[in-house]
Amino acid sequence: MLKRTPLIEPHRKLGGELTDFGGWEMPLWYNKTGAVKEHLFVLEKSGLFDICHMCLVRVTGENACDLLQHCLTRNVEKLAYGACGYTMILNEQAYVVDDCIVYNMGENDYLLVVNSGRGKIVADHLKAHNTFAKVNVNDEQDLFGKVDLQGPTSVDIVRRLLAKGKGKDSLSGLKYFRFLGDYTDKNSDILLPGNIPVLLSRTGYTGEVGFEIIVPYDKTLETWNMILEEGGDDVTPCGLACRDSLRVGAVLPLSQQDVGPWPFINTPWDFTIPRKDGKLTKKFIGSTVYDNPPSSYVLPFCGFDPRKVDAHANAEVLLDGTKIGVVSTCVNEPAIGRVDGVIYGLASPDKPANFKPRGLSCGYVRVDRALSVGSKVTLKDERRSIEVEIVSDIRPGRTSRIPI
Repeated sequence: MLKRTPLIEPHRKLGGELTDFGGWEMPLWYNKTGAVKEHLFVLEKSGLFDICHMCLVRVTGENACDLLQHCLTRNVEKLAYGACGYTMILNEQAYVVDDCIVYNMGENDYLLVVNSGRGKIVADHLKAHNTFAKVNVNDEQDLFGKVDLQGPTSVDIVRRLLAKGKGKDSLSGLKYFRFLGDYTDKNSDILLPGNIPVLLSRTGYTGEVGFEIIVPYDKTLETWNMILEEGGDDVTPCGLACRDSLRVGAVLPLSQQDVGPWPFINTPWDFTIPRKDGKLTKKFIGSTVYDNPPSSYVLPFCGFDPRKVDAHANAEVLLDGTKIGVVSTCVNEPAIGRVDGVIYGLASPDKPANFKPRGLSCGYVRVDRALSVGSKVTLKDERRSIEVEIVSDIRPGRTSRIPI
């Protein structure tokens, strides 16, 4: 039987196209909008996503930082209170157990937001590598609800909610990858209306300005409804399909699809490996692999039209007719297009007059050799072959880092 989030009834009432997503019954899109309109709505206004299928792992105790310093690629010792950071969790072969965001919640208190179905796996991994005396690792899957509000109107919506709750002036100057509040603290300076404790994080999975919002489990439905009511015409519910196309346009990976049980090396996310002058600045599980790294590459690509291949049907990557790898992700990004070969987005400041994107296929390939930006390869599945170009970025003009 599929698991269900606290928001299953709203999804049904709103006409959600429900599907099995990693054992959860989740909306792909809503019938009144559809995936493309939802994608564009996030870029123009804001979208609200049910992300309750994600997992939280809380790590506390005097040796909490020591354990995470050993198990995470990120230098957790340098993570300040109120800050969070993107990181990888690797095994001894430098395969990705999961990617996650780690939050410094206070003295000897850290929170990991990990992917759907990975909570117990990550918690068990941490426990298996714990050689420290004073540390507790807890999987908090059933204690929280999580919704993401993403898009340019999200800031005003959240500001109005805090004005009705507590902390109306707290958003000013809140930087990217910073957060406020704690979903377990009813006495926090940050509360939603109805005195709902909340962790309000300036992060997301779309590449656009917005917030990840974590509340107590029994307050999830109330939080969802108040955001939709407060946002009015400036927000719409969004499903997982547009979340997927948005994250690819923002060059963000999907765990166990774009990063997973193969060496984490030569990817767009190598910034998660701490280096200085080409050398590692700390040791972590899997770090010895980087002394003699294998030939493995994950590279972003963009096509020349909206046609795509099925990455779930063993789509191949061909160079001059020879197979050099596989396609890990391929989606249609409807907010971008090419003019004279150059990729523009709806938010590109230099886009040509009357620019109307047709959409382009984009995603990631996992190949056995380095390919320079601008290289052309062929993607092939059982239905078609398409030519794509290796790129360094996909959707221009993203807003996730803008000041608020």
